[in-house]
Amino acid sequence: TRDGYIHDFELARAKEEFDALPYPYYAIPGATGHDDPRLNVTAETLDNFARFFGPCPWTFVHKEVRFTGLYAAIAGSGLPHEQRMWDFLERELPTAPAARHHVLLMHYTLFVDALDEPTWDITKEDEYHSWYFTIDNPHRQRLFAACKKTGVDIVLSGHIHCRRPPQTVAGIRFYRCAGIAMPQWQDRFADGDPRLGFYRFDVSDDGIRDTFIPLASESTADGAYGPGGHPRPEERDYSLAIETAKNDAPFRP
Repeated sequence: TRDGYIHDFELARAKEEFDALPYPYYAIPGATGHDDPRLNVTAETLDNFARFFGPCPWTFVHKEVRFTGLYAAIAGSGLPHEQRMWDFLERELPTAPAARHHVLLMHYTLFVDALDEPTWDITKEDEYHSWYFTIDNPHRQRLFAACKKTGVDIVLSGHIHCRRPPQTVAGIRFYRCAGIAMPQWQDRFADGDPRLGFYRFDVSDDGIRDTFIPLASESTADGAYGPGGHPRPEERDYSLAIETAKNDAPFRP
């Protein structure tokens, strides 16, 4: 959704579409930015997401592959959700039954180019995007340590919307996945692929193999609907969404 934390009907519509799938699904929050670009997450947005899609983090095993989902953006936030995440990663997950493979899903990527890169400075214009897309230290290193301790093989992240070749760090493959709505930051990476699409992963006795599948078609519409970035709610245009929404849930103040 664009602004599910403002309009419940966006989350309700998304849930209806996911519920119609012929197989189970698990969801993690994505970008939850408000009008303040320094405020990426609040307890209210996380609680409202959980009301529709269930608690996060979560983990389960399917056919010898453990899948774990979390919202790393809360690292360092001081929210009660953060402590629950650390307890899950550092106490509960290490004691869970081992699986042949372990895939971790998180919206934010741990790092742009290297695990040991610095914590980026939000006050510097040329570092803002690097700050926005990644996790600050020391939380980055703590999350990586949890990945190692729990036998993570693959980490999938979105947020950047620009696919890059998988990067292996200490035996863990990091994937920066493509977007399915719009590309961004493609001018930042020499190896970046702005095509929209998704990954298919095939599991065999030889391991997990990835295949990138571009979308069959992309929108050719010119311009944009409403302002981008972090506009204040009163500056946003919801006319089309409100007009076409069915069975709208009440707006939350």
